[in-house]
Amino acid sequence: MGKTLRGAHIVWDWNGTLLHDIHTVIEATNASFAEIGLEAITLERYRDLYCVPIPRFYERLIGRLPSEAEWRVMDAVFHKHYWARVENCGLTEGAAQLLAERRADGRTQSLLSLAPHEHLVPIVRRHGIEEHFVRIDGRMDDSHAGKAERMVRHLEALGGVAAVERVVVVGDAVDDAVAAAHVGARAVLYTGGSHSRRSLEEAGVPVVDSLAEAVAEAERLAA
Repeated sequence: MGKTLRGAHIVWDWNGTLLHDIHTVIEATNASFAEIGLEAITLERYRDLYCVPIPRFYERLIGRLPSEAEWRVMDAVFHKHYWARVENCGLTEGAAQLLAERRADGRTQSLLSLAPHEHLVPIVRRHGIEEHFVRIDGRMDDSHAGKAERMVRHLEALGGVAAVERVVVVGDAVDDAVAAAHVGARAVLYTGGSHSRRSLEEAGVPVVDSLAEAVAEAERLAA
């Protein structure tokens, strides 16, 4: 007989949370900026300006929203450089062990990402952690809206694995907290990814500096 499911159900984010790719993101961003005529950006400035939907990030950079045609070019060029580099990224420190320990302890977790689904599943599999998730969902459309509506669909697809009062979203972006609030769940934000601590704290949810702290805080919130 299996263990009784208990504790928090964590909905993990991928990029910048479980996958330590922020430096690759900066490299790809600056390579793409060089192609489209924008000045290079530092990690600190990126973290201060980054937001979802991504076109708003470009608005903060260039002072106006890019046109649809401009945005498609920007997006395509960035992803060309990002996917050429992402194989060099590793998991965030302690991630694999945390995922394995939670699963062994009868706690459930799933993965919801804005990364394209067809890229997400293979890279999760290559890192040897696919089995720790009850569900993995990446982006399956061309929309660059945030996670809120995707979170609704993700939880519905879990089929009752977790009551919303014990769902905690762990991510590196304010959008993760927005998506959690949209479904009535809790959130914990991690400082190792796309946002500065200052910008994360504006979300009004716990902010932590390691995934171990994130898991501990998630369990506290769901208790």
